[in-house]
Amino acid sequence: MGISADELSAGLARVCARVGLGALSSAPQRLTGGAVMESWRFPCGDESFVLRRAPSLAFMEGRPYGHAVEAALIEAARAKDVTAPEVVAVLEEADGLGSGFVMRALPGTADPKVILACDDPDRLLRQAARDLARIHRLRQSDVPDGVPVMDYRAAIADLKQQFMDAGGNRPIIALGLRWLEDNCPAEVEPVLNHGDYRMGNLLVEGSDLTGVLDWEIAHFGDPHEDLAFGCMAVWRFARYDRPALGLGRIYDYFDAYEAESGTKIDIDRFHFWTVYRTVWWALGCLKMAAQWRSGADRMLERAVISRRTSEQELDLLLLLEEEAPEEERDKKVYSSTGKWSRLGEADSAELAEAISEWLVSIKDKLEGHDRFQNAVARNALGILARDWRLYPYPYTATSLAQDVLTGIASLRRPDLLQQLKSRVLEKVQADSPKYPSLATAIKRWT
Repeated sequence: MGISADELSAGLARVCARVGLGALSSAPQRLTGGAVMESWRFPCGDESFVLRRAPSLAFMEGRPYGHAVEAALIEAARAKDVTAPEVVAVLEEADGLGSGFVMRALPGTADPKVILACDDPDRLLRQAARDLARIHRLRQSDVPDGVPVMDYRAAIADLKQQFMDAGGNRPIIALGLRWLEDNCPAEVEPVLNHGDYRMGNLLVEGSDLTGVLDWEIAHFGDPHEDLAFGCMAVWRFARYDRPALGLGRIYDYFDAYEAESGTKIDIDRFHFWTVYRTVWWALGCLKMAAQWRSGADRMLERAVISRRTSEQELDLLLLLEEEAPEEERDKKVYSSTGKWSRLGEADSAELAEAISEWLVSIKDKLEGHDRFQNAVARNALGILARDWRLYPYPYTATSLAQDVLTGIASLRRPDLLQQLKSRVLEKVQADSPKYPSLATAIKRWT
């Protein structure tokens, strides 16, 4: 539901009074980031707190559990010595704030740019591995009812349905889905998975972990899924060279996790879940556009994130190209950004550039979430400009995608890998030219 600043302050005052936190001393401030839920920081009494809420009640429909269960999960994790925030209140209907809960604020930042520049990334990596191992100690008897247990093949089938619902027309995602079906491992004893354990959801002060955030998609399943997700290229941000959370070496992460958990990591299972979560996030990005179109949440960031699908397709092809014969892998591709004249009236790309430059001129007049949205808008305009210049032909291919899904086509088909490489390189250059995997792919493939 939409909510005004006055309504938000009044609702938070009711929550603070209801649970004995004291009086709300100033207006809440929207925190940047958060592609799904809203976060608001506010002072109450002598302390600071954070409200986590859904942008609308409709946004919670279809989710396996609500905020009350998520809050209980966080408290169960704290009982296992996980560095998680303390939940002090779950929203009630009378609060007038929709669905959410309030946590005691913790010190530190979740900004990956700041965290990945810390003085002792190895120390932080060990702490992250420690906390993940502690999360994985939780069993179904430790948490409320309603937290789902993953059925691996059912989960793959659900991804496949999401793919079809989104058009079923992206061949690289189809390759990933087919590979998952062909390589699904046997199930193991389920442990609690955080579900979103990565840089951006870890709160850090200096080189120390101060909080594990965003538990909304926790579920029971294979611990390798959590391990793999945080190591995906997308969550390393600018530190592509540090495969473990953007902090360090993968085997140092594994060693620290094994020391705390007392279990041995299976590299093949780790690879499977890396592919699975890459497909999962590619489809998650596509769904952002559907959410925006539906009107459930018209936040600009939703539409822009949908254009990050190609990043995951690039990473997926990097993960799967070894499935092709050597002679196919050795074929080089050619990628050109082209040349354009700058004569006559301003073209569409130049209009986008002009608007972006104006947005830069006003950014210092903005604060908080508005300043963040200004940056998102400039990113969107950059995509429009590059689209106009770099990407002259349709990207989707329904017939080919369906052939891949049914096994008619595979990476053994002559020139298919080369074709997909060329197309995804062009697409990522339009969508995300600074995406770290892109430089690696260009060096390897061209």
